[in-house]
Amino acid sequence: MFITTQKEEYSYAYISAVALTAGYSFQIAPRPLDLVGVDVTITGLVSPGERRRTRLDLQLKCTSQDLLDDDGIRFPLEIKNYNELRNTNPSDDPLLLIIILVPEKVEDWLQQSETELCLKRCAYWVSEAGSTRKQQPNYCNCLYTSN
Repeated sequence: MFITTQKEEYSYAYISAVALTAGYSFQIAPRPLDLVGVDVTITGLVSPGERRRTRLDLQLKCTSQDLLDDDGIRFPLEIKNYNELRNTNPSDDPLLLIIILVPEKVEDWLQQSETELCLKRCAYWVSEAGSTRKQQPNYCNCLYTSN
């Protein structure tokens, strides 16, 4: 399997584990939504039978690059992706960027035993909704913090 495919599938598993543990449903977006930057949708119902729900669309990026410094993460993001994230249409569901950091070696991504399953390493998120930051023509070297 290609490493890019492994990272994509791992990011789905990571977000699925976090969302399901928090009581949210997890769904990989169909191809048409992927073309506009949506990789995953998580949804939470207030209680069974109620119509109000929380819904978030997520754009996932998984990397083993050393992007973390004292200020946060400097992630090279294509302008197309950045523009999708900063959508200013108030009727659209929020689109968050999730950056999943993994160890360099694939064999270090997961540890399991009879008592635990450990997915390594961590994920950071950001909302760029309505952002007006000016970016270079092709890439955004965005700074994302854990706060």
